[in-house]
Amino acid sequence: MSTERELRAEIEQTRAELGETVEALAAKTDVKAQASAFKAKAVRTAGKNLQAAGKNLRTAGNPRVRRSVTPVAVVAALAAGVVLVVRGRRR
Repeated sequence: MSTERELRAEIEQTRAELGETVEALAAKTDVKAQASAFKAKAVRTAGKNLQAAGKNLRTAGNPRVRRSVTPVAVVAALAAGVVLVVRGRRR
């Protein structure tokens, strides 16, 4: 049989676990906190992307990079022109 001390210890353990469960459920229902966390993550991601873009811009001064970007830009401009012509004919 369990002693009174063991029962009290078990009750305290159960209360602690229940408290943790309630806290977890409360956190899941706190929409404002979740939105704030999502915003913070988005800001961090945007900052990392901005840093990467800055690094890419710094390497754009490299003539080898510049030469490879020009054909891509020409192809993109041609594709945009084709799309505009096709859309104009449909109207």
